[in-house]
Amino acid sequence: MGVTDPAGPVMDRDEVDRALARLGQEHEAIETSLLALQDHAGRRLLEGAELSGVTQERWQATEARITLLWSYFDAYTAALRGAREIRARRRWSSREDLAELTGLLRGTSVTVAGPGNGRLSESFSLAELVDRMNEMYATSLDLVVAADAVWSALPARIDLLAAELQRTRQLAHSVGVRPGEHPAGDDLERITRTLTRLRADVIRDPLAFWVPAKGSSAPGGGRPDTTVYDREARALEDVRREIDAVLTVRQDAETRLIRLRDVLSRADRTLAEARTARGEVLAKIAATEVPVVSGPPTVLQEQLATAAEYRRSAQWHRLSPLLESLEQRAEDELLRAREQLTAVTAPLAVRAELRGRLDAYKAKVARHGLAEDPFLVERYDAARRMLWSAPCDLRVAESAVLRYQRAAAELLEGAPEEHKGEQG
Repeated sequence: MGVTDPAGPVMDRDEVDRALARLGQEHEAIETSLLALQDHAGRRLLEGAELSGVTQERWQATEARITLLWSYFDAYTAALRGAREIRARRRWSSREDLAELTGLLRGTSVTVAGPGNGRLSESFSLAELVDRMNEMYATSLDLVVAADAVWSALPARIDLLAAELQRTRQLAHSVGVRPGEHPAGDDLERITRTLTRLRADVIRDPLAFWVPAKGSSAPGGGRPDTTVYDREARALEDVRREIDAVLTVRQDAETRLIRLRDVLSRADRTLAEARTARGEVLAKIAATEVPVVSGPPTVLQEQLATAAEYRRSAQWHRLSPLLESLEQRAEDELLRAREQLTAVTAPLAVRAELRGRLDAYKAKVARHGLAEDPFLVERYDAARRMLWSAPCDLRVAESAVLRYQRAAAELLEGAPEEHKGEQG
C-alpha cells in the first residue's frame, strides 16, 4: 500500500495529472491488498471459528476495523473518482478547476463516518486517509497471519503426537503398563488429557499461543508458542523409553534371571569360603581379631523368587524395576562377600608373607656360604617353629623373623669378599 506526497500550493496541470496517476496506483494497490485480506485463509477461519479468550476479543475489534477500512476505501474511491471527473471536464483545466483539484488532492477533503468512539465523522486529506488505511491494514493482517500461523502449525503437530500417543498406549497395555498400576500408565493418561485440552484451546484461542517477534514490523512477525506441546512430547518420549525398557525385559528376562542366580550363588560360595577360612584362622592364628562373616543374602533370594514369579505371570512392568534393583544389589553383595573373605584371610596372608620373607633370607644366606652358621641356624629354627606351629602368634613370629633378618645382615656385612661375590 502506497503513501501520498505532502500537500503543496495550487497545483498546475502536470502536477494534477501526476498526482492522479499516483493516487490511481495507490488505489489499485490498496484494493488488491484488501481483496487479498478478504480472501485470506486465516480470515475465513476466524470468521467461522468459535473463538474465546484473547482471540475472540481481538478478532471482534479487527472485524470492526476491517469494516471501517472498507468504508475508508470507499470514501477514498469516491474522492479519487470526483477528482478524475473534474480533471476530465476540459483538456486544459481552468484555474478554478485546478484550485478545486488542489483542494481535493491536498486538502482535508474526505469526510467519513466516525469509528464509533463518540465522533460522528472524521475528515482526512487523501494522504492522511492512505496512511490511516495502511496502519489499519497492517494491524488487521498481523492478527490474521498470526492466527493462521498457529492453526497451520500446532493442531497438525498435536494430531501427530496424539497418534504416537495412541500407539504408545497400545504398546503399554500389551506389557501391562496401565493407569493406577504403573507410573508410566498414569503419565500416558495425563498426556492424553493435556493434548486434548491443548488442541481445543489452540482451535478456540490461537493468539494465546503466539509469541510476537521483538522489533519485527512485518505482518505476523513471530512464532507459535510450542512450550506445552514440547513438554508433553518430551514426557511421551520418556514414557516410550520406559516401555521400551519393559519390552527389553520381556525379551531377555530369563537370561538376566540366570545371571542374577549365578551372581548370588557366587556371593553365597564366597561367604561360605569366608566362614571356613575364619575357622581356619581361629585355629591357626593366635591373639588375632577375626571379623564375623555375615549370613547369606536371604532378602535378595526372596526378591529373586518374586522376580521369577513376575516373569511366569508376565508382569513385565513390575519385573523391569525389580530386575534393575536386584542386579545392582547382587553385584554389591558379591563385592561385600569378597571383601569379607579378604578381611578374614588377612592373618593367613600375613603369615604367608612372613614365611616367604624367612625363606628368602635363608636362601640369601646360603648363597654367601653362611647357611651352617650356628647362630643363624638357631634364629632360623626359632622363627620357623613359630610360623609353622598352630596357633601362630603373628606378633611374636614377626619379631622372630626380624631378629633372623638382622642377624643375617650383620653376618653378611662381615663375610669375606669371596663369599659376598658368590651369588645365585
